[in-house]
Formats: sequence, C-alpha cells, structure tokens
Amino acid sequence: MTYIGIDHLDRFHGLPVHTPAPSSGALPAADSVAWRLACDEEEDEDFATLWEQFLETVDTARVRALVVGPWWSEDYTPFAPVMELIVAHADRFPALRGLFLADVVGEECEISWLRMCDVTPALEAFPLLEEFAVRGCGQEGLALRPLRHTALKSLRFESGGLPGELVRAVTGSELPALERLELWFGSSWYGGDATVEDVRPILAGGLFPRLRHLGLQNSELQDEIAAAVGSAPVVAQLETLALSMGTLSDAGGEALLNGQPLNHLALLDLRHHYLTAPVVERVRTACAPTVVEAGEAEEDYADPDDEPERYVAVGE
Repeated sequence: MTYIGIDHLDRFHGLPVHTPAPSSGALPAADSVAWRLACDEEEDEDFATLWEQFLETVDTARVRALVVGPWWSEDYTPFAPVMELIVAHADRFPALRGLFLADVVGEECEISWLRMCDVTPALEAFPLLEEFAVRGCGQEGLALRPLRHTALKSLRFESGGLPGELVRAVTGSELPALERLELWFGSSWYGGDATVEDVRPILAGGLFPRLRHLGLQNSELQDEIAAAVGSAPVVAQLETLALSMGTLSDAGGEALLNGQPLNHLALLDLRHHYLTAPVVERVRTACAPTVVEAGEAEEDYADPDDEPERYVAVGE
C-alpha cells in the first residue's frame, strides 16, 4: 500500500532533496538543495562515518536544509546516536532552517519500527530553525518536552502511533511563529494514545496566533476530531485544514456540515475517508471548491447494517 505522505521527499523547505552518492563527483552548491543523508546497505557504512564525510566535503555553514534517511546499514538501530551527532555539530550549521528526521518508507523500514528518541535537543540546538518534521512511533521512543522556540514556522509529526504526552508537549510549548502544524495520531496498536482532549488547547485558538494550516490526521478518532473542529474557534484563523488519512465516517461528516461554516478555507483535505457518496456530495456543496478527496470511500457501505472495520492510512 502507498500511504499518503509516506513517499520519499522530493522537496523539503522549498529545496530539491539531494542524496549524495559515495562517488558522486561534483556536488551541488551547499545552499541549493536539501541534503539527505542515508546509509547504503550495500556499502556497509555506518552513519557516523557518513556524517564525518558530509562535514568534510560540504560547506555546512551554507546548508539550509537537512534530511536524515535510513541511518543503519544492517539491523535497525536507535536514532539517539544520530541525534547526538547532529546536536554536537550544531555550530557547523548556522544557516540551517529545515530539519527532517527519518525520511524512511515502508520498503526500508515500517514506521512503527523506527527507533526514535526525544527530539527536543534538535529544536534546542537550532534556535533559528523554521521547519521541523519527524517520522516515527511512540512505542519506539518518540518524545518531546515542552519548550520555547521563537523561529519555528512549521512542525510536523508523521506517526503510526503518536503519544498523548508528545501532543501535550506541543500544546505546552511557546511557538509564537508557528504557521503550520500537522499531527498524525495513528493507531492504538502502535502506541497512539493521544485524545481529542489533548488538542483542545489548539482548537480553542490563541495558543498559536499565526497558525494558518492545521492537520489533525491519521486518527482512529477522526469523527470525534471532526465534531470538535465543528465548533473550534481556531478554525476562523485557518486557511487550510486537513482531517485526512483517518477513519472519518458519515458521523464526522455530519458534524462538519452542522458545525461552523468552512467556506473561508482554501483547502479542506479529507483524503482516505469512510464517507458515503451522499455525504461527500453535501460536503462538496457546502465547502466547494475546497474539498480534496480520493474518490471512493475506503470501504464498501452497500449494507448499512454491516459495520465495516475502519483503519488509519498509516499504522504499522
């Protein structure tokens, strides 16, 4: 299955992503690409060696964006040592404005197997960072501590199981410049225990005054989230809203239809849904042309007495 948003990055922080090969010859200008560092199993090279080569061959003082791909050469290893290397050399990257941790797809490693860590040190080490994205699950160590960061404009956690504690750390943080926030809640099977109550401070508005895009996605509680969004003050300040990738059914669709108007949105993303065709049409009519959806519902609702199983787009 190809999951929404789990393809390899083509661009990051507005730059084309470049993965240098071991013998790639001439390199692009340091500030012209987002540098993706990934261990090659065939080369049997560890990340520490790859990192040292990068520091030696690229003018890191001009690097604007950095992407970490697979950081292991054989067995999956914890991310913590990679974090330590990045933080230890933070002074070598004064121009860094974008950082993506774990650009890894299912063919390389399932998202629930990515052995992440507390990612707070990265934000603390780069006070001028503007875009920060992380992929991984809570059951493998993904964590965040509340902090103040005055430059961060975009924060994204792509997870098959997002810990409620992490969501509460986000809402407990001071992020006055934040414009985009995406949270993939995932499945309880993979450590996802965040609830609607955990995002109430965001929905209430005022927490992030510059917020213009909100993604509350990939959730088993997508209907509850839709109901909360229907009366959430934060919606008035948004330009785009994503409730995609989750288990949104007609109950959630009705909650959106019966809630506050969404006509001001430039985009309402409901891809990967479980809405019936009549509700889809009503949402399209009420919010058109702002609805993006993948065509058919993810399950056949032909028999209204049969309650189908519903799944998030990204779990394992």
